[in-house]
Amino acid sequence: MSFRIRAARDEDLQHLYEMAKLTGGGFTNLPPEKDALRNKLIRSHKAFERPDDGGAHDDLYVLILENAETGEVRGTCQIFTRVGQHWPFYSYRIATETKHSQELERTFRAEILSLVNDLEGCSEVGGLFLHPGERAGGLGMLLARSRYMFIARHRARFADRILAELRGVIDEAGGSPFWDGVAGRFFGMNFQQADEFNASHGNQFIADLMPKHPIYTAMLTEHARSVIGLPHPSGRAAMRMLENEGFAFENYVDIFDGGPTMTARTDQVRTVRDAATVKVVAIEAGGEPALIAIGHLAEFQVTQGRVKAVEGGVAIDPVAAETLGVNIGEEVMHVAR
Repeated sequence: MSFRIRAARDEDLQHLYEMAKLTGGGFTNLPPEKDALRNKLIRSHKAFERPDDGGAHDDLYVLILENAETGEVRGTCQIFTRVGQHWPFYSYRIATETKHSQELERTFRAEILSLVNDLEGCSEVGGLFLHPGERAGGLGMLLARSRYMFIARHRARFADRILAELRGVIDEAGGSPFWDGVAGRFFGMNFQQADEFNASHGNQFIADLMPKHPIYTAMLTEHARSVIGLPHPSGRAAMRMLENEGFAFENYVDIFDGGPTMTARTDQVRTVRDAATVKVVAIEAGGEPALIAIGHLAEFQVTQGRVKAVEGGVAIDPVAAETLGVNIGEEVMHVAR
């Protein structure tokens, strides 16, 4: 069974909606709301159609994981070119404030959260969801790394720094201990309501209503403090994949659920750095496991396959060639799996 990544199309709306209903909440980039998802597809279409004008646009690309044999949609992921161009991109930055009392001969260190937009202008990878029935065979890795292949293929469209927000801890009732302990005290709405509003309208309302002074974490409940910077249990594997790509946690957390924001220099992301474009000179079995991509923008596709170096270029395996529609003489981008 073979799978490929491709650009999302209008007919994928229902598939996206069905997957969004499986996320369990707190998944801002994939809300279970058809109008919001339809708007994402419209925005994605415009991004794929935009000519290479060198401008700094706030574009969104939605990609789909498709079973190449049946046409079934089994996952999705998203890429944002530059966050914060349309509305500010806010995070909490964790810092430490140190004070010393000579009279007491004691030094006090207090952890604080500051509302910042330090990451404005970065590119972002997000919106990754794999259907529960397909969580085997490396498909999560294919989804995740396809975003970096797309960035490498269209490098000029993306910023020099990239981020990924991981969903924070959500309780069994769908609530967020972090939201309840921090922002929820000022907004008169629960986490689910705020999350739904953010998915459709952005998070400017946080900046409008939240106090601007730092928040001392010692004043939060123990439950709220304990989840700051922790990913949702289902996101631990995603965090490891990000770390393997070169992302690091630099003390930025999500303003809604306190989940960690991972960052990296775009050109130092492993897949972006190591991807190579070569000519296909043979289609034959054998070779090393790899991700293989063809096409640009709306024609972009990625699959898993095998690649081996031969005189004048590379050979790719027949299944990958058929999945992508690659012929001898065409160029592909590949990176070791």
